Amino acid sequence: MDQNHNNAGYMRRTTTLNSLIFLFTLLLSLPALAGSLTREDIAGRYGPPLQVGEQPPDLPAWPIRTELQPDGPPIYWAFESIDLAPIPGFEGTPFNLLITLDGEGRFIDVEVLHQHEPVFLGGLGPAPLLEFVQQYKGLSLKKNITVSSAYGDLPGDNNKRVVLDGVTKATASVRILNQTVLTAGLDVARAKLGFAPLVQTGPPAVPKPDMLERKTFNQLVEEGAIGHLHLTEAEVEKLFADSEVAGWDDYANEHPDATHLDLYVAYLNVPTIGRAVLGDAGYEEMRDALNTDQHVWWVGTHGRSTLVDPEFVRGTSPGNLSLVQGGAPYELRDFDLDPQQPENAPPIDTALVLRAAPLSAIDPAGKQEFSFSIRRARGQFHPIVAYRDAKLDYAPPERYFDRPPAPPPDWLLGWMDRADELIVIGVALLVLTVALARPRWLSVSARRLAIFRNAFLLFTLVYLGWYSQGQLSIVHLTGAVKTLAKGQNLASFLYDPVALLIIAFTLITFFVWGRGTFCGWLCPFGALQDLTTQIGRKLGIKQRRLPKGLAQVLDRGRYVILLVLVALAALLPQWAEKGVEVEPFKTAITVGFDREWPFVIYAVALLIASLFVYKFFCRYLCPLGAFMALGGKLRFLNWLPRRSACGTPCQTCRHRCQYDAIEPTGEIRYDDCFQCLDCVGIYHDEKRCAPLLLMRKNPQAAQRLGMVDEPAPANR
Repeated sequence: MDQNHNNAGYMRRTTTLNSLIFLFTLLLSLPALAGSLTREDIAGRYGPPLQVGEQPPDLPAWPIRTELQPDGPPIYWAFESIDLAPIPGFEGTPFNLLITLDGEGRFIDVEVLHQHEPVFLGGLGPAPLLEFVQQYKGLSLKKNITVSSAYGDLPGDNNKRVVLDGVTKATASVRILNQTVLTAGLDVARAKLGFAPLVQTGPPAVPKPDMLERKTFNQLVEEGAIGHLHLTEAEVEKLFADSEVAGWDDYANEHPDATHLDLYVAYLNVPTIGRAVLGDAGYEEMRDALNTDQHVWWVGTHGRSTLVDPEFVRGTSPGNLSLVQGGAPYELRDFDLDPQQPENAPPIDTALVLRAAPLSAIDPAGKQEFSFSIRRARGQFHPIVAYRDAKLDYAPPERYFDRPPAPPPDWLLGWMDRADELIVIGVALLVLTVALARPRWLSVSARRLAIFRNAFLLFTLVYLGWYSQGQLSIVHLTGAVKTLAKGQNLASFLYDPVALLIIAFTLITFFVWGRGTFCGWLCPFGALQDLTTQIGRKLGIKQRRLPKGLAQVLDRGRYVILLVLVALAALLPQWAEKGVEVEPFKTAITVGFDREWPFVIYAVALLIASLFVYKFFCRYLCPLGAFMALGGKLRFLNWLPRRSACGTPCQTCRHRCQYDAIEPTGEIRYDDCFQCLDCVGIYHDEKRCAPLLLMRKNPQAAQRLGMVDEPAPANR
């Protein structure tokens, strides 16, 4: 018999795995999503004097210029987020937003083009979402933009970031939207606005504003705080050795040890360096004229090659100097200051104070590659000209800087934000695990079991459901199908930590106890039905059992609904969005019945039905319950204790099982069992279990009728 049970279990699990694989891989070959707007659509939003150009070949974004400066750079960039950051939303479909940035990386506008979030399609409606995106106007991508929630304050220093007001009951959705906005915006900023590339692994270092050490120019050169490159004439000649002008510099040939170039670079934002180079008065003048977070360098030269020529125009970039960090070039412009010869410094022929764009994400403590272009010509009337770069690697000492810790990803902020909730729910899951693993003491007393079960159901409904928004839904399944169908991963689930914790726990319990752990204990709407039914009993409403044939038809109908929704999610996502409304979870739990009246009437009708037929929706309509039943077939053990007398002749447990989950033969149908533990209590209770009662009163009769087996294990 054990071998037969093992074979049956193996076949059951194999069939279930095949079913689950089918559900998750159904027709996963949809085309990639792309933006829907045309150049004319964008032009309709920005009238004269603004003009919308063609998208460049390397970036799906429209440049917007002004007629006042037709040859100038774009003043705005407009783009659809779905072209750059198609991050799946809560139900699997990405947001599509029209985002407009100005030339310095500030948000001009964020417009919602398309969204498929269940809580904003129904429930709360779109108004809170439209209000949320208005917060981006005027914000800079230079800031760390995160989302608050109703569950506590975000950790960290808010002076270094912008915290947007979240949307209650839609925390996961707006966090995904925020990640979409930032990812798409940074792609454009890196490609067109000079932002640092992705090679940067953390936030840039910040100069310590109060750290000032009085040091001489030469002392700073010796410690590397001022970069220095010295090239002799002979060393420069080697740079041109492979060119047509090699050997044509008479002065270099006659004076090989003479200095051709002394190049000095100093990062002025560090007070110790800035005051040593500019003097106290010059440093204060620079600070007064400086934009927030703007990087400034002093560059000086001595020798035959000079930093600027007579044609140099103040306020522009010196043509023979460039800066690269992490593979990204940065434009340096003259600050239009007049730096004097630094005190106690070597001779300096030319010097400029140069600054980068305000939003350039340069790491001032990281390696900076300065290239100085040296020109050499041969001939007079039609000279042959060659250029070679002399490179100076510069990195001021780390001790002059604070290195902020890398900000955690936005999804991890969500976990940190809701740490208290996760701890409370984790403790509750631990208590439930102990109760299911050692149910004998708890269940043998009907009163003790009722108190524990009702307390846990109230916790599930009020704390897990209404407060923490931890209601699992068929939308989680259809959303996963949609996401996988588009060739994307399920990383969006990380933005909903409570749901992900319940999902993980439920998947584990499939292998141990089957489907009933979630459906019987952790489903908020299931808890609401159960508690409603108990109130109905107190009011004298009698429960009824459906005819067996009708119950079987309705039970199978759940699987049909499940299959249809999964197929729609893969083939016709817009229909799946309507089909998932067969669930009342969003109405009753997510928005607490604050919704349009047809949805409220439907949810209330299901609760009324449960007054007469125990957990009517869970047992006969719930597509998520059908999926849970399939997952429950992965169970390895028949963990509910049975005797040979169960069913033959004793029918006590079967008649008292409100779920009709016990066969006349006494076997448990785990697909229908919600793990209420009533039968476990009866099994161990001498006052309720007929075989034990008979054994206590008349052991010989019980023995003769074969109603008593060996005692159940103590841990049961």
